[in-house]
Amino acid sequence: MIHSATKYLGGHSDLLAGVILGSSERMAPVRKIRTLGGGCADPLAGFLLARGLKTLAVRVRTQNGNAAAVAAHLASHGRIRRVRYPGLETDPGHSVARRQMRGYGGMVTFEVDGGFDAACRTMDRFRVFLRAATLGGVESSAMMPVLASHAGLSDDELSLAGVGRGMIRLSLGIEDLEDLVSDLDQALG
Repeated sequence: MIHSATKYLGGHSDLLAGVILGSSERMAPVRKIRTLGGGCADPLAGFLLARGLKTLAVRVRTQNGNAAAVAAHLASHGRIRRVRYPGLETDPGHSVARRQMRGYGGMVTFEVDGGFDAACRTMDRFRVFLRAATLGGVESSAMMPVLASHAGLSDDELSLAGVGRGMIRLSLGIEDLEDLVSDLDQALG
């Protein structure tokens, strides 16, 4: 099993690390590579990861709650075309998520009416949500897939991936929920 410790495990947007876990048999090739090439985290990275793990449960619980409330708010907002969040009963993945998850995560994706230009205006108006490419920290952040993870794809490729030009992806942090909702409302106009 491979985990990015950079995101939720570290949780404070100040760590670059990864974790590989497995049985002794599965870890044997990794051990050999680590012995030949190195691969241990430096002491500061180890400290930052240990600090993040101490607060993981409380952060994830708060992020899940904030995401669920923000998704429900956006789903009833007049300027939103669609919301993707596995905790919403209207989400195509809801039944699978309900069986597999204890919480529905801290990520919410929505598409703004008005497409790319409207999404850019929304991003420019955020005051609490940070514009960021990395997600999963204590601070709430926002990014547009067409400018980051899906940059350079054609309209057909975006359509196949289910990504609209007016799409914004949120990573909910641990801020006060009222502040987050208020920021979304003012940014959406």
